Amino acid sequence: PENVGKRKAQIAAIGQSSGDLVLNVDSDSTIAFDVVSKLASKMRDPEVGAVMGQLTASNSGDTWLTKLIDMEYWLACNEERAAQSRFGAVMCCCGPCAMYRRSALASLLDQYETQLFRGKLSDFGEDRHLTILMLKAGFRTEYVPNAIVATVVPDTLKSYLRQQLRWARSTFRDTFLALPLLRGLNPFLTFDVVGQNIGPLLLALSVVTGLAHFITTATVPWWTILIIASITI
Repeated sequence: PENVGKRKAQIAAIGQSSGDLVLNVDSDSTIAFDVVSKLASKMRDPEVGAVMGQLTASNSGDTWLTKLIDMEYWLACNEERAAQSRFGAVMCCCGPCAMYRRSALASLLDQYETQLFRGKLSDFGEDRHLTILMLKAGFRTEYVPNAIVATVVPDTLKSYLRQQLRWARSTFRDTFLALPLLRGLNPFLTFDVVGQNIGPLLLALSVVTGLAHFITTATVPWWTILIIASITI
């Protein structure tokens, strides 16, 4: 069988489905026994188009990196996603465990399937793009903290950086697509989205200027170190 990618697989599955709700679970993820009922309960509100559960690392005990990623996921879910959910606008319902309203999906599949990037059909950033399409269509997207899913996370720095680069591309690209949407959402979400995108750029700029300062003056740029530490925290 040919691997046609996540997007086409999702579209094919949705086309063959008949229920009111569609559950997306990545192949490397395992959901708790009560996840479906908890997500479905949130979807009783007809204004909700998509929901996501709380992510944990199933291999958190393997290495120091997997432990840190598990902590990162907890923070991303229970601080960032929880805050966004307060305003009904989670900006990315993550692939390991997300539920969608089928009637809402049906009206968005053409846009989802034909998304272009640099003149070619996009083959990354499916979760974020589909979530933004939901928000643009006027639906709420929310986070369900007690719907627990465990997913395999990278256990080497190389694979982690590769994953983060792929996710960063999606974040930067789809943030620009979401800018018109932000006008109709709570101002907090504008601050949050802008911060997510400007923060990494400022961090990179601080590292470059700090290295340049050290090379040209042979002194430690403590002000740069403080900036990098504050941005990272």
